[in-house]
Amino acid sequence: MKSCRFLPQLNNEIPNHRNSTYKKRFSSLENLVLIMFEHDTVLIPKETSWFGYYPDGAFEPILPAQQTQLYIEDWIGLKTLDDAGKVKYVKVAGNHLQISSSDMRKHVVPYLAGNASADGSSVDVESMALPDLQDDASSIFTFEGSSSYKWPATIKSFFAELLGLAIDEPSIGP
Repeated sequence: MKSCRFLPQLNNEIPNHRNSTYKKRFSSLENLVLIMFEHDTVLIPKETSWFGYYPDGAFEPILPAQQTQLYIEDWIGLKTLDDAGKVKYVKVAGNHLQISSSDMRKHVVPYLAGNASADGSSVDVESMALPDLQDDASSIFTFEGSSSYKWPATIKSFFAELLGLAIDEPSIGP
């Protein structure tokens, strides 16, 4: 934890500095889709995409999320969401953040806003026109390189608010 400032705060790991607002907001999600990439070379171990990790002080075995302190003590609300059946654990082919159009349609699109009918039931996304998601299963969506990737302002603002951080946005105008 000493060499990493962001993840301990994000995971609510700092014992006397746990953010109850962060846990409240995270556990209020309608659904949480956690996607593990089978050939991930960025997340080590790849099971961290499902909040799995090594036991303290060891590099084996890899513990599933349900056996970690983060989950057991419900630091971020993951256990709350999981107990309510709101966590979807998905495994797809590919490397980190590469996802085929068909996997995107199958595992992500059904949970996006606007894909539910007025009565709360799910809409058949396969019959929807999705111009951004090509039919070719080999079409891959990739966020290149991480540190050079610029997140859209709305996403940056969302996470900043979630974590209680201030983000300096460039001013608009002369």
